[in-house]
Amino acid sequence: SCPTVLKTLHFITRPLSEEEGNFSLAYIITIHKELEMFVRLLRAIYMPQNIYCIHIDEKSPRDYKTAVQNIVNCFENIFISSKREHVVYAGFSRLQADINCMRDLVNSKVQWNYVINLCGQDYPLKTNKEIIQYIKSKWNGKNITPGIVQPLHMKHRTEVSYREYIHSGVPYVYPAKIRKAQPPHNLTIYFGSAYYILTKDFVEFTLSDARAKALLEWSRDTYSPDEHYWVTLNRLPG
Repeated sequence: SCPTVLKTLHFITRPLSEEEGNFSLAYIITIHKELEMFVRLLRAIYMPQNIYCIHIDEKSPRDYKTAVQNIVNCFENIFISSKREHVVYAGFSRLQADINCMRDLVNSKVQWNYVINLCGQDYPLKTNKEIIQYIKSKWNGKNITPGIVQPLHMKHRTEVSYREYIHSGVPYVYPAKIRKAQPPHNLTIYFGSAYYILTKDFVEFTLSDARAKALLEWSRDTYSPDEHYWVTLNRLPG
């Protein structure tokens, strides 16, 4: 029952400070296994003023999906992504999962300031207040998506086309003998982390800008596109 979940797991039910109450964070959490780890993560980052989009891998067992849904149903500010992907490691589906959640988040009633993406095996080292204060002190109005011009030893990830295959029931991506066209709009590809802290304005930009849409389509057959997509867009002038 939901009262039991809230009480026994000690979820925080009110903002712990005025500063936190006036600065809402959005979270995207992509999960596929280990229910207990997910619950520990959720409990650690949960605040009633925040909003949380949970993407469950479509390949996950039915009982796992049901268990996550039962937990999510106990909270007004946590929801399951409206569109779920069969996630393949290093495939485009991992990037698409984040974008699916972003579309849901920008349409939510919660006026969040930044979005942070996590996977089910992550765990915070700082409190909600410390995260907010760090964002405000160094990054106010800016994105945290560090990267560099794509190194030579990473060029293969975007120079040839990658395809998804299944071997013994396990999906994976592998290069095909097809050379890709140059990036659209003469974009310089940067390479960095798949994990980020992004402003709401930037998220809205990535979902609507013609260059962002073109880069997304171009990235469909690249290797681990989430490691170049956000950082490349973040380097655009303005």
